[in-house]
Amino acid sequence: MKMLSNIFNSFLIIVFFISVSVLHAKDVTMILSSPAFSDGKRIPVVYARPAVGGKNISPPLTWSDVPEGTKSLALAVIDPHPVARNWVHWMVVDISPKTEGLAEGASGKIMPQNSKELVNSFGKTGYGGPQPPSGTGDHPYVFTLYALDVESLDLPKDTNLSQFLEVLQGHMLAESSLTGYFGR
Repeated sequence: MKMLSNIFNSFLIIVFFISVSVLHAKDVTMILSSPAFSDGKRIPVVYARPAVGGKNISPPLTWSDVPEGTKSLALAVIDPHPVARNWVHWMVVDISPKTEGLAEGASGKIMPQNSKELVNSFGKTGYGGPQPPSGTGDHPYVFTLYALDVESLDLPKDTNLSQFLEVLQGHMLAESSLTGYFGR
């Protein structure tokens, strides 16, 4: 009986240390958010394209807990809805790890020094807001921030999503996502 008690106590100690480790790991997980909308909520119309009543300005984004060793950040905004088929709304590379976010309307105007905006699926460089086809319901717009172990990805502006994701492989230290919804 004493042996079972010792095994049980050892088990509890192991579970405790694993729990503390998991909780600590959550404390240092990179976090991406926006003061304009919460994760899982609707993106305000101002960030959508003019055809759906918006001003096509990029939403404000903030992030924290970028892991040590990060040499650059990359950002992608993708609509994975079956109708949109991974439509690229924004891809940015070579963002300094010292940057803590992007201001509202930063795309094309006040981007961090040395960062590079790539061409979106609309064929334009920079941010292209939501404009889902009418009647297709709410579309998810997934904002993903990547912490990378390289200072520059040295990608051409016309890099597509597959090429972008392929280059990220092997360089990601962490990633964080924020999803907003928009439909008409």
